Amino acid sequence: MTPDQYCQDKAAASGSSFTSSFRFLPADKRRAMTALYAYCREVDDVVDECSDADVARTTLNWWRDEVIAIYSSDRPQHPVAQALVPIVKQFNLPQEHLLEIIDGMEMDLEQARYPDFKSLQLYCYRVASVVGLLSAEIFGYTDRQTLKYAHDLGIAFQLTNIIRDVGEDARRNRIYLPMDEMQQFGVTAADILNANETEAFRKLMAFQIERARRYYKQAFDHLPASDRKTQRTGLIMAEIYQAVLDEVERSGCHVLKERVSLTPTYKLWLALKAWFKN
Repeated sequence: MTPDQYCQDKAAASGSSFTSSFRFLPADKRRAMTALYAYCREVDDVVDECSDADVARTTLNWWRDEVIAIYSSDRPQHPVAQALVPIVKQFNLPQEHLLEIIDGMEMDLEQARYPDFKSLQLYCYRVASVVGLLSAEIFGYTDRQTLKYAHDLGIAFQLTNIIRDVGEDARRNRIYLPMDEMQQFGVTAADILNANETEAFRKLMAFQIERARRYYKQAFDHLPASDRKTQRTGLIMAEIYQAVLDEVERSGCHVLKERVSLTPTYKLWLALKAWFKN
């Protein structure tokens, strides 16, 4: 199996909304985004699938060495890292961004609660905004204002993930909702961990949904018209992710006991709609 085929299989197995938009890209950019996504999945799986935190830290450090090898004369060992070697050169992807993604994943080993939104922002930046910045480099841009769009869109995507996955994360003893906001709305950690969907919880989730929507709007406001076409893939992703947010709201925010998902057909329809709209 070639490194590119490994990345394609890794991306396909995830069933992520992200991959629905890749099919609209030219071949070289599709290959680059698939490899980048596979990299994110690999380092994320280290944390999610390893029950021993020390082993997970050791594995993440191994991945840091792999990233260093990508940018040096050494040949990396992992097929995803091998696939990234020509891509980081072609699209001028900064090494520090790939390392920051690992730093974000490592945060999941260090803390399972966030006292306020400011502390959560750092996590969102590392695991999502940095991916947005790398994606912007792959898609191409002429105006550096586009990087602000990519940063904020990454935050919006991660906030959407957090909202959708509250119950799933709670089953891993993780709560990404800021603790001071939970206190403000009268929601306890025990409510989250025990899937206690109170009226206070629904109000808390409505607050989180509104914040995510503000970040989407802020991102779109930053995107210059001159780069709208090249960044169209990100706008397709945004269409799909906003539909997830809408579905969570329509469902009554029952995210503690069920996980909202969109069918592949619906995601494809949303992608086509966004492609022709933008």
